[in-house]
Amino acid sequence: MAGIVTITPENFNSEVKESTVPVLVDFWAEWCGPCKMLGPILDELAEEKGESCKIAKVNIDDCRDLAVEFGVKSIPMLLFFNGGEVKDEVVGLVNKEAISSKLDAIA
Repeated sequence: MAGIVTITPENFNSEVKESTVPVLVDFWAEWCGPCKMLGPILDELAEEKGESCKIAKVNIDDCRDLAVEFGVKSIPMLLFFNGGEVKDEVVGLVNKEAISSKLDAIA
């Protein structure tokens, strides 16, 4: 079963930039209410999408450099990567269907 990958500066390149499948990266924080509401949605997507994509999370408090690198100004912020490049982004809480369709669109 595919689960959520925790991203750190050390594994960012291997997990995201070098991934052979599309990657959804959720920039979040422990103190963010909407981020916590998004968590179960991402868990469901990770299970449903399986190996066709990767769902990853970056805790902005632990990985400030990554947050700065990708211009994270408000959270939750979802970045959709394919081929190592950002293809789309969503800021704020969105529903599962919206996230799923964006993942399908970049696949």
